[in-house]
Amino acid sequence: MSTTASRALPWALIGAACLGSFAATSSGTTRAPFLLSMAHDLDVSMPLVANLVSMTSVTWGLASAVGGVASDWVGRRVLLVGGLFCLSLMMTAQAYAGTFFWVAVWVTVAGGCSGTFMGVVFAEVSARVPDHQRGRAMGWVMSGQSLTLVIGVPLAAWIGSMVGWRGWSLVLAGLALIASLGLAIAVGRRPGTAGHAGRQRRLAAGLTPAVLALLGTGIAERVCYGLAAIYFATFLQEIYGLSLAATAIPLAIFALGNIAGTILGGQLADRRRDRLLTFAIAMALSAMAALALFMWHPGPAMTVALGAVYCLVNALGRPSYMAALAAVPDDVRGTVLGLNGATASVGWVGAATLGAAMVSTVGFEGFGPLGATLGLLGALGALGCRRLARHQVSI
Repeated sequence: MSTTASRALPWALIGAACLGSFAATSSGTTRAPFLLSMAHDLDVSMPLVANLVSMTSVTWGLASAVGGVASDWVGRRVLLVGGLFCLSLMMTAQAYAGTFFWVAVWVTVAGGCSGTFMGVVFAEVSARVPDHQRGRAMGWVMSGQSLTLVIGVPLAAWIGSMVGWRGWSLVLAGLALIASLGLAIAVGRRPGTAGHAGRQRRLAAGLTPAVLALLGTGIAERVCYGLAAIYFATFLQEIYGLSLAATAIPLAIFALGNIAGTILGGQLADRRRDRLLTFAIAMALSAMAALALFMWHPGPAMTVALGAVYCLVNALGRPSYMAALAAVPDDVRGTVLGLNGATASVGWVGAATLGAAMVSTVGFEGFGPLGATLGLLGALGALGCRRLARHQVSI
């Protein structure tokens, strides 16, 4: 039974979506090994180069929301194929940019291209599978993002050592182009929604109080995860005095926990029909894991293991969360999941801001209570959304 169900998944679409997710996420994340070399090459300070992440995040979130709405009007194929094709052009432009100004321009536009793609690809994948397979399909696509930390960053450093950051930009341009071509083949031609008045009614039916509340809850989940994802390497350096090079393997183990969590979480989302309860339990476990990770310092090896566990339990609930969001009418699904991309960007910015404030005041000891509070807020939010959804069904 499970084998038959697995074979029924649209693997060509999922494979192209994973590659596209890897390219889109890598376009920003894998810049980390090149901060110093980019600063030297472009004759600017290293912190200025690091601020390119903020430019990417802002346009990513805005484009995700706008692209989701647009996909429900004109169809998803043009957004998916066009978003990655434009990303390929922007990465090529970065490789040949002569000044920091133009790098910043192309990075900002690239963030919008990535956001356009990521906001729509989940809607397309969820529309191509029945509800009982949606969690697994979502989990596989999310694993493409997780692979950026396990494979993308080390691969960028290795290839970059031979061809530099400009050469790596061209490699990512090629991957984005291949993914764009794959999606052009795998995604069917579907027209957008016709009729403004009819679509407005369906949009109102899709953006229910439960869906809006779940989008808000997703911000707490992203901040909870982002605190560890952004600051884990710095945490290890501060607590145990590890060098930057020594954090490479711990970061890979951390990312493997995320991949394992998304794959197992996809199975849970399809086996347990009460997806919001699954999400709530995962967030509650994240709250407990945050306390153990940041407040107990038994040694580097145990702390890395705790980091992987924290990442795993947090990721367990993400496919259930995405599958629950995708359970809206197909012709407004792009809008809903596009808004999820926008709220996720808010969560990442919030994690960076809250984490920086915590480090400058009470230090990493404050990450435990903060992560636990956010995890419990996410769990309570999920349970509240569950009650709202049940009430709407009864009506």
